[in-house]
Amino acid sequence: MATKILKTVGMYDTFDRMGRPARASHYCAGCGHGILHKLITEALVDLGLQDRAVMVNPIGCAVFGYYYWDVGNIGAAHGRAPAIATAVSRCRPDAITLAYQGDGDLGAIGFNNTFQAASRGERMATFFVNNAIYGMTGGQMAPTSLLSQKTATSPFGRDPLNEGYPLHVCEVLSQLKAPVYVARCSLADTKRIMQSRAAVRKALEIQRDNKGYAFVEFLSPCPTNFGMDSLASAAFVANEMEKEFPLGVFRDAVAEAAPREKPASRKPATELFPADTSTVEAREDPNAKELRFKLSGFGGQGILSLGICIAEAGRYAGRFTTWLPSYGPEQRGGSASCSVVVAGRGVGSPSVDAPDVLVCMNQPSYERFAPTVAAGGTLVVDATVPIESGKPPAGVRVVSVPAIQLAQEQGVPKAANTVMLGALAALNVTGLPRDTLLKALADSFYKKPALVPKNEAIFKAAEKWCAENIR
Repeated sequence: MATKILKTVGMYDTFDRMGRPARASHYCAGCGHGILHKLITEALVDLGLQDRAVMVNPIGCAVFGYYYWDVGNIGAAHGRAPAIATAVSRCRPDAITLAYQGDGDLGAIGFNNTFQAASRGERMATFFVNNAIYGMTGGQMAPTSLLSQKTATSPFGRDPLNEGYPLHVCEVLSQLKAPVYVARCSLADTKRIMQSRAAVRKALEIQRDNKGYAFVEFLSPCPTNFGMDSLASAAFVANEMEKEFPLGVFRDAVAEAAPREKPASRKPATELFPADTSTVEAREDPNAKELRFKLSGFGGQGILSLGICIAEAGRYAGRFTTWLPSYGPEQRGGSASCSVVVAGRGVGSPSVDAPDVLVCMNQPSYERFAPTVAAGGTLVVDATVPIESGKPPAGVRVVSVPAIQLAQEQGVPKAANTVMLGALAALNVTGLPRDTLLKALADSFYKKPALVPKNEAIFKAAEKWCAENIR
């Protein structure tokens, strides 16, 4: 007998993943996810919102949601759907922003993300599937697992003395001031599914009308991990889960909620940073080589500031630039590094694993990063670092500069980073005009303009030392 696939407008006709044979679904028989998918997509189509919708997919059984929803889709890291949805909502005010999450994704690792998004009243609808268990990873206990419920990680049943009590998400969120609508529904039978259908539509209407945050929880069967057939699993939801998680509307402020205003315009950067008067915009330059920098040393040596100077100089030169810091918990004395990319086109990733130019201000940084320099690259180390302690790849140019000593001789011990900037200019490894490096250096002292002349003198002293000592 041939299988008949019932199609739903707003969803793709078949589940086509990685070239595997097409089928209707990857969900287990009796699972509630497929039902909820249909409710959401039908409502989007009926309300005329499909082409404006952006669904943020979770980690969990619904991780492949983008193979079902015929809408804009973004995959989020575990528990981070509310953060991604916040970004979508704020960057695209015209979008209908949706987050779809399970109890492990939302209730465990991502609970604070959801709590804070609800507290802010972000313009999004969150659809929360609660099946009281981790479905995708083998049936472990979830934050919503019932007392005495046996799971892979609670084989004797959930004990409140050991594992605490089930998390009631709707009850928690309903105590916040910002949410417009908070409700709990069930997918256990036809009557309950129709109630869920109404809740889905209400949450989407709230988004259509730009009224704010909506949250709908759906109690759902999980036959495979419950160890039951479809009928018994649905009965478990109706008879057991609903005792712990009563159905109903916990917050309905739709009538009094006014459409949200757009966020107030932010002040331009020139007002926040008066020294930044540059209006240069990045422009495509296919002839500009992408250069990747790694700057490293102790916290307090100005490593991050050095990276910012290079990135800003690239911006002044009309290049595309990124700056990515990395440092430990210590504000002073711990390890610090930053990655800078300067390119003639948009930068794909700000992370730098194989730098073309590496600056090391201390021995730990040299030993850690020296082996990572790209072939043909340049490694600049402070003269206090024993070069034999590290192993740069063959073909890497290694230059030792007495940055700390020169800064001390110039009367500014903290300016070793300025020495290094001057050395990079003298070595001609930044690919940037000298005047942009000097401008970036001067602008970095916009709060202390009196320090600009001295640092420019240190920059030039470094250039002079390099010209006299390095071929």
